[in-house]
Amino acid sequence: MAFTIEAEVLGDLGKVTLIGELDGSTAPLFKEKIEEIAKAEIKRLVLLMAELEYMSSAGLRVLIFAKQKMGTSVNIYIVGAQEMVQDTIDQTGLHQSFYLVDAFDFTT
Repeated sequence: MAFTIEAEVLGDLGKVTLIGELDGSTAPLFKEKIEEIAKAEIKRLVLLMAELEYMSSAGLRVLIFAKQKMGTSVNIYIVGAQEMVQDTIDQTGLHQSFYLVDAFDFTT
């Protein structure tokens, strides 16, 4: 499946939608979007992963990059990750650095 990424800033919130397979060939696109959003004054970064089917170590590295780039003042939410993706995050221990949730309320 092809990879699609959409990113936008909504006030103090960054929203990134990831669809398809995040691997070594697509991770640079994800990193580029993170760099763009990091320029904004956001307090929360929401990564919508319900349609992300696969994430390789390259994708994990971009998650780590996002955490480092955003700093401790930005909370990062991983929303709706499929079991395979969530298992990858859990096995690496990264679940302790992010908020893994089933849904995110954009009205709050």
